This record gives sequence, C-alpha cells and structure tokens, in this order.
Amino acid sequence: MFSILRPFLFNLDPETAHDLAIKSLKFNFIPSKIFEVEDEQMLNIQLLGKNFPNPIGLAAGFDKSAEIYNSLLKLGFGFVEAGTVTPLKQFGNSKPRIFRLEDDGALINRLGFNNDGMEVIKNRIMSHGKKGILGINVGPNKDTKDQKVDFCLGLKNFIDIADYITVNISSPNTEGLRDFHNQEKLKDLVLALNKIKKDNKTDIPLLLKISPDIEDHRISEIVNMAIKNNISAIILTNTTEGNRDKLISDTKKEKSGLLRRPLQKISKNII
Repeated sequence: MFSILRPFLFNLDPETAHDLAIKSLKFNFIPSKIFEVEDEQMLNIQLLGKNFPNPIGLAAGFDKSAEIYNSLLKLGFGFVEAGTVTPLKQFGNSKPRIFRLEDDGALINRLGFNNDGMEVIKNRIMSHGKKGILGINVGPNKDTKDQKVDFCLGLKNFIDIADYITVNISSPNTEGLRDFHNQEKLKDLVLALNKIKKDNKTDIPLLLKISPDIEDHRISEIVNMAIKNNISAIILTNTTEGNRDKLISDTKKEKSGLLRRPLQKISKNII
C-alpha cells in the first residue's frame, strides 16, 4: 500500500504528509480483521509486567497528542507511545521544520515538542480509552523555568492511565534537555520521579530515552544509574546532530536532528 501512496506523499511537504496521515487515521474505518495474522499469539511477549501482543511498536513522535493511538493499535502495532507531551500546549519551532534528504535516505526534524498539552491529552485518553498498550513520552516546555518540575508533572498526570512512562532527555530541539545525560543531574531527576511513584504507591515502569550523541564514557554511567534507580528500560535513541560529513543533500546544512540511514550507522557503531 505504501508503495502506491509514496509518490503522492513525497510530492507533499513532509509535515503536510504527516498531518494528512493523522487526519486519515482518525476515521478508523479499516476493519481490524484485515491486519490479523495466523497464529499471531506466538508473537506475544511479557515485558514491563504486561502482555504485549507483539514486539513491534510505534515510537513517540508520530502521534504526538494521542489523537490516533487506538487506530494505530488496530493496524497491528504491539504498542504505541504517544508524545512527547509537555505540561502546557506548545506549537513547536517555526516552519519549515521537517526536511527530506532523499539522496541520503534521511530526514531532519526540528519540530520542537509540538503537542496539545497534558490536560487536553489526558482528557482525550480518558475519553477514548485504550485498546492496547499505551506508553506516554513526557518532556519539558521550551520556556519552562524548571525542566525537572515539568518531567515530574508528566509522571503525575499520566501515572494512572499510561502503561509506562518514557522520560525523554534526548531531543536536540529543546535547549538544555540533553544536559540530563550528566550523571548527577540525571540521578537527581530519577530520584524525584521515583519519589512520586512511591508517594502514589505505584510501580509504573519508567523508561529513559537517550541521545545517540553522548560521549562513550557516559553510556556506562547512565546504564549503571538506571540499574541502581529502578529504570525499567533504556530507549535507543533519538535523532543525531552529527554524522553529516558524507551526506550529499544540500539540506544537510539544516540544523537539528538527523534520522534514518545516518542514525543507523551510528547505532551500529555503538553496538
């Protein structure tokens, strides 16, 4: 189906194509039986104390405001992660802010956590319910006075309705966010989040999403801190600000997060 739609979608501005996909999925008209797979139960996995119908999920960044997560689950995803969600509604960076690098098999994204804000998104999820595993990715507003407080608000708001919470310290589009890769600053944040869990008598899984651009010595520091402080999983990774020297598209000069093929190369180096 994508091969048929691809020429049409690639004639559109990337963000327009994304918005069109969101609007189309809101109709939720495709019968779920179309996506059923014979013996699909063999794909079930137990993870984070929950039963996932299959291990293939959709990461945060597509359904930023939890508008179509049930439609996406209906398509066959084993889980969907909505967000990144910030305490207050945020329009993100000025447009254009998504760029295709077709010759390099890449994209540059500097959306900037555009979303409807916690209150609207929480009410939307409570109204629509969940038809599968739903994670919520939380982060701070661009102009917040205290990023740690914003993370804590994210956990408090979704603690009763999400299946897991992802703490997003990885985006290059929010100033100062990647400073949380510093061991002491990250530990301070995680301790604050764990206190909220303790006060609310919940063991909701906390996941940590990190940057691919961190120094090598930070990797073991973050892993050790995560193990010692009840972080259930680490998500690898957000977009990269590096790895552009060999790209051939002129668009590579646009600032901010690079993804797809160049990010793949970095991931292989890390592994």
